[in-house]
Amino acid sequence: MAKEKSKSYTEAELVKTFRLQNISTEESPKMQEWLAVEAPIFDIFEQHTFEVLFAKAAKNVRKWSEEDLKMKFISGILPLAYLEDSDRILTFFEKTIFATVEGHYLCTKSDFMVATGIFDMPEKPFFHFQEYKPHKKPSGDSMSQLLEAMLIAQHENANEKPIYGCEIIGKYWTFVILEGKSYCVSEGFDCTKKAVLLQIISILRKFRHILETELLDE
Repeated sequence: MAKEKSKSYTEAELVKTFRLQNISTEESPKMQEWLAVEAPIFDIFEQHTFEVLFAKAAKNVRKWSEEDLKMKFISGILPLAYLEDSDRILTFFEKTIFATVEGHYLCTKSDFMVATGIFDMPEKPFFHFQEYKPHKKPSGDSMSQLLEAMLIAQHENANEKPIYGCEIIGKYWTFVILEGKSYCVSEGFDCTKKAVLLQIISILRKFRHILETELLDE
């Protein structure tokens, strides 16, 4: 069956259409729990990998295109963050996902997704990345695309569990949780600061722990 024609939403339009509420970190116990982390413990190989990635980002992140950002930096961060395939979850890149949510057809590309699935077919999504160049272009609204992906995941999962995500624009990483009709967006974390990049990795590792202990079905 042919896919329906999708509309391009702004963040404000998604808030209005789906009656979403943007709440602060102080109003979100889930976000507070997620961001409460300590510095990660690395083995020798991980420490070397981290130092190389940090040096690259600190020097070059402002110059990178979207593909450079993905291939030269994010692809190295994901293993350090334990966001890799296992016998219970799979990771997917550049997947177009779609669903009719509350009578509205949504369709967007998830740059990176953590989900259950079979081969190259995601089934139950838990986490989405949207990653972009250092500066937004008028034709792209990364937060709206992330929220679309999260709304689709929420619809497909058909449970009360939250959906997690991350928006990356150049050096800034922002974490997002959609829970029911409320979504919380964290402050931006600057990956060109070593202590902050360590914090980013710890937050992503914390998600993996939350996934395995709270989100995956037994």
